[in-house]
Amino acid sequence: MNTATSPDRPLLLGLTGGIGSGKSTVASRLAALGAAVIDADAIARSVTAPGGSAMPAIRAAFGDAFVTPEGALDRDRMRQQVFSDPDAKQRLEAIVHPLVGEETARQTRAALARHVSVIVFDVPLLVESKHWQARVDRILVVDCLPDTQVQRVMARSGLTADAVQRIIAVQATREQRLAIADWVIDNDALSLPELISQVDALQARLQQARAAVAGSPLPYPVGGV
Repeated sequence: MNTATSPDRPLLLGLTGGIGSGKSTVASRLAALGAAVIDADAIARSVTAPGGSAMPAIRAAFGDAFVTPEGALDRDRMRQQVFSDPDAKQRLEAIVHPLVGEETARQTRAALARHVSVIVFDVPLLVESKHWQARVDRILVVDCLPDTQVQRVMARSGLTADAVQRIIAVQATREQRLAIADWVIDNDALSLPELISQVDALQARLQQARAAVAGSPLPYPVGGV
């Protein structure tokens, strides 16, 4: 049976939210409830870790100054470079994104083989990357106010308010994320148990959406990207 077109094919859910929104907590809860979660950020970190598949090309393109003594991407130095040089961002993405795409496709095929009911694509740049919007059945946005983002990220990372604001400034706006959402979890003032309850309450909608797409082809190109 071809899972990609069968009546019981999984729902493909795009998950996104700004830094500090609580998106990772939502993804973890969805995984605990049985979804297969494919984390684009985690994959990007793995290919830029010591020995990662992106590191030879990064070293060649940017030089040893952007590689740590352990052989990983110097993320702080690269973040500063990307903020000041848009061309650097494009060159980095040209190296990293194809590798992330290959691993995402591999993990998707593995999830299909397990016959899970929901595959979650945790994609921070889902708004900015137009092709991702066409590769999922529904989109879930975890939302909060920008001031809340700043306070949360400062508390967990030690970054200054200005540094967090710069990160927020290069991400999609809150309004842009909400404009593409099928469902929104408002996580501006929720406690952790309340946020978990919001995710749990979404399960019936996810299964209804899965029933609605039953028998239709998967929008994601499982053979590769």
